[in-house]
Amino acid sequence: MTIRVVVVDDQEVVRAGFGALLGTQPDFAVVGTAADGAQAVRVCAAQHPDVVLMDVRMPVVDGIEATRRLAAAGSGPRVIMLTTFDLDEHVYDALAAGASGFLLKDITAERLFDAVRVVAAGEALLAPTVTRRLIGEFARMRSRPTPGQTGLPGLDALTPRETEVLQLVAEGLSNTEIAARLVVSDETVKTHVSRVLAKLGLRDRTQAVVAAYETGLVVPGSRPDLRHPTPPPPRGPDVQRYPRGDLPPPTDRRRS
Repeated sequence: MTIRVVVVDDQEVVRAGFGALLGTQPDFAVVGTAADGAQAVRVCAAQHPDVVLMDVRMPVVDGIEATRRLAAAGSGPRVIMLTTFDLDEHVYDALAAGASGFLLKDITAERLFDAVRVVAAGEALLAPTVTRRLIGEFARMRSRPTPGQTGLPGLDALTPRETEVLQLVAEGLSNTEIAARLVVSDETVKTHVSRVLAKLGLRDRTQAVVAAYETGLVVPGSRPDLRHPTPPPPRGPDVQRYPRGDLPPPTDRRRS
């Protein structure tokens, strides 16, 4: 399967550089470029790409507004934002607008290739550590409901297990890691994630993470407090926990 890509940046040298790199891969096809957001929307309407590499700051129409317009189309491409700083304040707005992730412009070629393939497959382009830092900061910058007072329509429609999966996604866990945590199969996790996205009207995992933080389901800076945590594995009858590493009380084994 060939992944169709559009590169959007107001600097010609950046467009040419990314285009040349992507062109070295047999499964990529650069089907268009654009120098601003308005042109990007037109090119995408004509070429129907799978992935768009979108600069944040551009004249005429910036990358955030262009991303918002593409997301509003419903079946538009997945957008990867290009930025200079990993905590660029504009990236937070881009994620809310519908971007699937972000890349630094000085990324290596191999990581660029992996990123495009990951996003084209429908996954979020946010590593666990980046998810916690980026989305946590994103949430702090926005006013949002207090925990328990969700503002996203449909959140109450999630089952307890789906809520748990959403919280783990927001923690930054992959499907495989969630499966191991919940002791279920990868396919079961994928099904839960798909149902969460469908019920909440979200495009991908990145938007699910944003929703979890914005609604207060997950509190920035803290580990998600699962409503229905998975019980720990059963412990043997003679195995007990003692606080602060204290030794168990002595046992009198003498026969009476």
